[in-house]
Amino acid sequence: MKIDLQDVTDTRKTLAVTLDADEVAAEEKSLLSQFKGMAKIPGFRPGKAPESVVRKRFAKEIAGELKQRVTAKAYRDGVKEAKVDLINPIDINEGGIAPGQEASVTFTIDIRPEFELGEYKGLELTGLSEEVEESDIDKAIEEMRKEKAEFEPVEREAKEGDYVKFSHEGSIDGQPIGEIVEDKPVYAKMPQTWEEVGGEQGLIPGLGDQLQGLKTGDKQDLEVEFPENFNVEELQGKKAVYAVEILEVRERKLPEMDDAFFESQQVKDLDELKERVSGWIKGRKQQERRGDLKRQVTEKLLAQVDFPLPESLLDMETENAMRQVVMENVQRGVAQEDLENNKEDIHAQSRKQAESRVKLQLIIENVAENEEIEVTDQDMSQFIFSQAYQSGQKPDQFVKELKKDQNRLRSAQRSVLFNKTLEFLVDESSVQEAGSEEPDSPEDSQ
Repeated sequence: MKIDLQDVTDTRKTLAVTLDADEVAAEEKSLLSQFKGMAKIPGFRPGKAPESVVRKRFAKEIAGELKQRVTAKAYRDGVKEAKVDLINPIDINEGGIAPGQEASVTFTIDIRPEFELGEYKGLELTGLSEEVEESDIDKAIEEMRKEKAEFEPVEREAKEGDYVKFSHEGSIDGQPIGEIVEDKPVYAKMPQTWEEVGGEQGLIPGLGDQLQGLKTGDKQDLEVEFPENFNVEELQGKKAVYAVEILEVRERKLPEMDDAFFESQQVKDLDELKERVSGWIKGRKQQERRGDLKRQVTEKLLAQVDFPLPESLLDMETENAMRQVVMENVQRGVAQEDLENNKEDIHAQSRKQAESRVKLQLIIENVAENEEIEVTDQDMSQFIFSQAYQSGQKPDQFVKELKKDQNRLRSAQRSVLFNKTLEFLVDESSVQEAGSEEPDSPEDSQ
């Protein structure tokens, strides 16, 4: 066997593998033996037909199988001989493969880029505080009361926190929005809808806040300006006027902090409620801290080193990112036509995301190899139980589906290795608490 490895780019190569005639003949002989043993040919007992008869009878099948076998052998032995760190095969050119002749097969392959990482242990990070303030507890309990609140009609001007029922009809430069955006009446004309005054951003940006000071029966024209990145393209950056009529104002009545409220929260008193809420907040802040430390680690790793990225990995990750962007936009109500018109921008955005993801994945894999971090059976079991719980499946069923799709299984293993390595890097970092001067040791940051 002879090989010839040539550069296409820093991460893409052509690997030409030549098998001599004897190697091809050995593969054909093995094939003939198999066909001879299985063949049922009239006039001959099973396995007793001459090779010449078998070769002639199954010429097409043998030629096809020989081509596959020789190609597979050339790929397997060629990659091993070339000592390349293969990522993906891209293309195959088999050339001519025939008995009694040498065979040349050329593969286009993407390989893992070589790069030198800087120091990745002891990275200096800043940790978010896990301290639970009294104000955090009070705010959380207030939100719990809001969830149990009742709303009573009032005959007064609307104020912050009230819910207002109103009708609206919008126009832009005198043209009804219903003529501009025909398939989304919620932005054009509604006989009634609800908004919280001063609450989270409603469907029509800035409209809810302007309801403050209005009372039942009031009619008024309210001006709004849609953001440049608004999810309805026809309204992006446009100024609109909405004629509104207030139909009802309702005041939020919070429940009293009494025995009935504590019972509804399954606690006996305010102290027990505060203790429970403090635990929830503490757990949330711990998760936020850990997540932010991981973010800092990834940013520092990405800034440490630069290297060429394999094109096949970039293409696959770009496709994944594009699907995610499209799915999110569809969920937000963006029309398919708008997505098609913005296809180039979506691709550019997805490509940029893909570059960071692929680079980070390769860096993390490099660290895992250096530190001999591996995915254990216990790691996979934890992953399976977590994913099964999130998807509402039984773990056994999840495992069956995972084993059916080898690509999905490999992806899961890569994901587990990535997260395990990232956790290792956080544990090995030097964490300074926000507002303090002395960083924690790696042991303290755990």
